[in-house]
Amino acid sequence: MKTSTIIACLGAAALAVLGAIMAKTNPTQVEYQDYAVQRLTQYLKTDVCQKTQGILESLVKFNCVKTVDSINPQMRDIIAATTQRQDYLLFSIYQTDLKVSSLIPSYKFETVGAFNNFYTYSAQQR
Repeated sequence: MKTSTIIACLGAAALAVLGAIMAKTNPTQVEYQDYAVQRLTQYLKTDVCQKTQGILESLVKFNCVKTVDSINPQMRDIIAATTQRQDYLLFSIYQTDLKVSSLIPSYKFETVGAFNNFYTYSAQQR
């Protein structure tokens, strides 16, 4: 066999193995919801709660962190209802249009899932 034929066969085999691994490790919608809830919870606790901590706690005895923890199941339902998944077998793209009410700004997130991981490449406040 020629060297070029051997290299071509090895390259094709490597691509086939990589494709099989990517297809096997393409995250599910439920895994995305876990990821999105965890990221949203982290954002609310570190950014929103930190900014409102003194004002709200002194006015109405409001504990922001406890409130965020208590609404965790509702966040999962909201994310599930506002997310569209485009499954490309090797990876998935998730688009979440998060709009809770007219009083709170809405957000649009775009995330790619591959190799059992997620990468949010776009987050826009609307």
